[in-house]
Amino acid sequence: MKLYYSGTSPYVRKVMACAIVRGLDERIETHPSNPHASPADLLADNPLSRVPCLVTDDGLSLYDSPVICEYLDSLGAAAPLFPAAGPARWRALKLQAMGDGILDSAVPCRGELGKPQEAARDALIARYKAAMARTVDALEADVPGSEVSIGTIAVACALGYLDFRFGSEPWRPAHPKLAAWFEAFARLPALAGTAPKE
Repeated sequence: MKLYYSGTSPYVRKVMACAIVRGLDERIETHPSNPHASPADLLADNPLSRVPCLVTDDGLSLYDSPVICEYLDSLGAAAPLFPAAGPARWRALKLQAMGDGILDSAVPCRGELGKPQEAARDALIARYKAAMARTVDALEADVPGSEVSIGTIAVACALGYLDFRFGSEPWRPAHPKLAAWFEAFARLPALAGTAPKE
């Protein structure tokens, strides 16, 4: 399998963490790519010019981290990251949506912060930050459990991204239960081994 990636993408981190948990990381060839430059090889496999993009062994291109993670969960014999049914499934999917939702605000917010100030941009940044803050507050009120699922991985990747890109606005002091959960969960090899670096 071939994975188009960027070393600082939290969505790529989520995919690689899932691959490690599933014991599939050795089967993935990573291919560095700058989606902002729209390189021809990435466009040939993903017309959206986004990472992560996984090309399966049979040549199928998959994009968007939830799809790729679910595909990886279908391979091998490891315990599933996507529970099959019942309350555990819906909890895992809800947590995944919360983690991805934080990232869906944090990633573009970071991009906007690098642009000149203007009223419309400031309002957009405030909206992104409010969505992130509300979601972190909700996670503090209902801290993820210790199970390793698509949901807990997504939340941990999102919180790690907040530390990485928004360290000057720390989330931990006002969220002690969530911070304690994250400290413990981030020690898992799949998370520790995929921590972002510049």
